[in-house]
Amino acid sequence: MAGLTRRQFIATAGAAATAFGLSLDDVGRLLADPSAAATPPGPTTLEQTIRFGAVQQGQYRVLKSGPGEPHIPRFDILRRSADPGRAHRRRSILYLAHLSDLHLIDAQSPGRIEPMIVLDHTSWAGAFRPQDPLSPHAVAAMVDGINNLAVSPVTGATLAAAVVTGDSADMHSHLGLRWYIDIMDGVPVDPASGGPEYQGVHAWPEATWAYRPGDPAGGPFGEYGFPRLPTLLQDAIATPVESQGILAPWYAVYGNHDTLLFGTFNVSPEFHALAIGGQKAYTLEATLAGAVGGWAGATSGWQQVAGALGLMAGPRGYRAVTANPARRIFDNVEFMTEHFNTLPDPGPVGHGFTQRNLDTGETWWSADLSPHVRALGLDTCNAVAGADGALPETQFAWLRDELERATAERKLVIILSHHNSLTMENDATRPGQDERLIHSEEFVDLLLQYPVVVAWLNGHTHVNQILAHTGSFGGGFWEITTASCIDFPQQQQVIELVDNRDGTLSIFTTVVDHASPVTPADRATTRDLASRSRELAANDWAANPGMRRGSALDRNTELMLPAPFDLSTITDASLEAAQVRAAARRLARERRA
Repeated sequence: MAGLTRRQFIATAGAAATAFGLSLDDVGRLLADPSAAATPPGPTTLEQTIRFGAVQQGQYRVLKSGPGEPHIPRFDILRRSADPGRAHRRRSILYLAHLSDLHLIDAQSPGRIEPMIVLDHTSWAGAFRPQDPLSPHAVAAMVDGINNLAVSPVTGATLAAAVVTGDSADMHSHLGLRWYIDIMDGVPVDPASGGPEYQGVHAWPEATWAYRPGDPAGGPFGEYGFPRLPTLLQDAIATPVESQGILAPWYAVYGNHDTLLFGTFNVSPEFHALAIGGQKAYTLEATLAGAVGGWAGATSGWQQVAGALGLMAGPRGYRAVTANPARRIFDNVEFMTEHFNTLPDPGPVGHGFTQRNLDTGETWWSADLSPHVRALGLDTCNAVAGADGALPETQFAWLRDELERATAERKLVIILSHHNSLTMENDATRPGQDERLIHSEEFVDLLLQYPVVVAWLNGHTHVNQILAHTGSFGGGFWEITTASCIDFPQQQQVIELVDNRDGTLSIFTTVVDHASPVTPADRATTRDLASRSRELAANDWAANPGMRRGSALDRNTELMLPAPFDLSTITDASLEAAQVRAAARRLARERRA
């Protein structure tokens, strides 16, 4: 199949060079050697993995490097073996990054409910984590890790897009929302939200239930063997956290933590005031009386818990902190609005959301990630209550119309949502609400009716998992769930759609570790603090952190399926033109970084 002619190539490269402030020679050199990078990338998970190492003290384990994992072919949908010659024929249709569950956390904020883990460490584990103060560092190192894979390890294609499938701001904090957008854009963020000294339960000796790195003795984390790291908290806020910014245009959808407080509750007026104020709770009593008081007044279950414990008596268990109005609780529309307060490059402004979304309040969108691949960004979050999701019937009807349109236009479709097929059974409704909620079985059945749907990318469960959904008459699509940046293994992924030129399509998934040392050094660098975050996360005794890695069939894979239409209608020239533009954008971003 013919690609760009020499004249077309020069015109395309010249236009891309002009658009990104480069010379034609700059673009030509990069296209001649796509692996050239501003800094040498570290090892990928194809060459090195991160595994559990020896016990350091008590039950606390360190991490070590392990062997890499090659891509494992999966034929669950193709239902036959593949032509081994496909590796010599394949061409890239789209190479993108998939991030999810970043959970940017201002751990010093009064708008948190950390002491809830005293009730039940397993059920409330997300309220407090030892690594919470290091979340900006882990996310910045993850962006750098994605950028280290700016060139596909499979085809050499340049990263053309990135998607974020929700739970970006952990506790509905405007500050956390800004941190997430700025880190994705490459804007430094200042983690010292309360001033030059760390203020929070990680530092306070009264919070004996917490991990206090300055002196972990006397509580469950100390008993487990968590290490003494006397400078960790000050290191975490000492300097702004810098990231390169993702090298490709990025798109976002809502997660339950972007919709409800703690991803589960509506925000009470009391909590709005508490979040920006100067008092932070360090006991369960104070948390239930203050932060949870608004829920207790409206929720009989909370009223009973608080009353039975006798914990609604008064404002004991608070310490003074520096008030910060930037910690205000954002509303659902503001989540979209803030995505317009962004850098135009890599863009796009709005990151999937458009002016129509702001005008109508609709929280779902459609965007072309390339000339041949369309993303449909859904909002599966239940804005009434509960962590799990569903799809309102209005949005379901819109999705059906969009799938009809994509089929007519011969666009490959990637579905984006926060929730996955195991977590779309939420039935919570408001009194008088008559709109039907669509759950997993009906949702999957709809997608199976449209062969142009090749992948469904999501998150929510903080686990690497890949499921095959097959139709009764053959074909199907792959559901790809990525892990998170807050819980071990703190991995995300890059994904590539590849035409094998034999009537089949391959989707390559490669998990990505953030760009940090396997073993942290006691230095106040972003990458060392990110490494420490991963090690602390690996010692979550209330969960099974190793399970979150998934099996080998959930990590580095080649997912095969029959092509939904004749892919030869996608010309080599159109793919080459898209690659020229992606390569020019990458070079311009790397130079600025």
